[in-house]
Amino acid sequence: MNHKLNSRAILRLWLFLLFLSLLWFHATFAQPSKLRSGPMVGYGEMTEVMLWVQTTEPATVQFRYWDVDTPDQKLLSVEVKTSEERANVAHVRISGLKPGRKFAYEVLINGEVVARPYRLAFQTQPLWQWRTDPPEFTVAIGSCAYVNEPEWDRPGESYGGDYEIFTSIAAKKPDLMLWLGDNVYYREVDWYTVSGLRYRYSHTRALPELQPLLGATHNYAIWDDHDYGPDNSDRSFRLRSAALETFQLFWANPAYGTEEVNGAFTRFQWGDVDFFLLDDRYHRSPNNAPNDAAKTMFGKAQRQWLMDGLASSRAPFKLVANGNQMLTPPASHESFSRFAHEHDQLLSYIKQQKISGVLFLTGDIHRAELNRLPVPDLYSLYEYTSSPLTSGLYQGESKNPLRVPGTLVNDTRNFGLLRFSGPRQNRKVTLECYDVKGHRRWSHEIKASELRSPQSRESS
Repeated sequence: MNHKLNSRAILRLWLFLLFLSLLWFHATFAQPSKLRSGPMVGYGEMTEVMLWVQTTEPATVQFRYWDVDTPDQKLLSVEVKTSEERANVAHVRISGLKPGRKFAYEVLINGEVVARPYRLAFQTQPLWQWRTDPPEFTVAIGSCAYVNEPEWDRPGESYGGDYEIFTSIAAKKPDLMLWLGDNVYYREVDWYTVSGLRYRYSHTRALPELQPLLGATHNYAIWDDHDYGPDNSDRSFRLRSAALETFQLFWANPAYGTEEVNGAFTRFQWGDVDFFLLDDRYHRSPNNAPNDAAKTMFGKAQRQWLMDGLASSRAPFKLVANGNQMLTPPASHESFSRFAHEHDQLLSYIKQQKISGVLFLTGDIHRAELNRLPVPDLYSLYEYTSSPLTSGLYQGESKNPLRVPGTLVNDTRNFGLLRFSGPRQNRKVTLECYDVKGHRRWSHEIKASELRSPQSRESS
């Protein structure tokens, strides 16, 4: 009799514990989450990072974070309220950090932890100057990310696909991801309302496959036409100011333009490398404007900002990122070479000032390739074009005399990696191209010493 009573008591206890477990699971995972997308890691400096998140409705957002070497010492960020006026987006700055540290974190919405089934991490850049060689680090690159929504897509075969490419990028654990434009594809129903622009960004940003990459990699971005406005948009776009505000809402770059000039352009440093992020839309002349000195892709102020920045930079590599290709001949409708005066002015300035280490990163053309342009009395300028991530491929005829043999990839969606390594006086970058599954298609190494004018090499 006692044995039967004990068995029943154990069964009742087991059922009660099961009931509590189901309640916990339901409360934690089954209830609709107030988290719409993210969290995303934005810019990272030596003592400060920016974290981003979007909620489904107005809410309070906070982050709990800790150094991975001292997990018991947890800290809380400031609390930020999201609002419908700002698309329920929160930017949370975390400062007062120590350089060269790695952190884990979690997001709290309305005071409750929202569990994520993947790694959440950020880092601070090391203080290496005057102390050690520069750090080794890896940059992922890609452009043209189309996420299908059949209700608003054009009829026919789906244009987007292979979303698992974001899983493949995250698996490489890059230190940062540089989005090279067309990161969102506005549709016809989105173009001419602020709500439409924000809706499209919200829809794309919430893609499940994208979340692990956002949550553990520092993300920086430029734009091109499809995440600015209609196809081939220029400065005449009616909502260009709203487009810039939307870009600022959904990214977490360290800056946008300058105090004097609006735009999405900015500059940052990671390790010993300088990155110049260009805006090829906000100040752009129409593509069909007369090809004279007035025709511009960047505008006089941004062009001068870039030239000044290149001249003042002491970095062994100066990466210039733009939505459109920068070096290719004017066969492409949107190539920089179709803005002949501005194109020649920039390249002439680099040559005259003997600026070393310039390397271009571009997107847009729905295929990947590495271009090389020999410049007499300077060095060969390189351009790595990485495209597309999830949009359609361009598999048509693509003659390009500058393409490095063996680097054309137009049979698969793809992404790139740039691996920086070597001691301070002998830095190098290894450019790599990967397919959707994360298999390497090609690799090309460039030493910093190769990107110097003959006079500079002789004097060094």
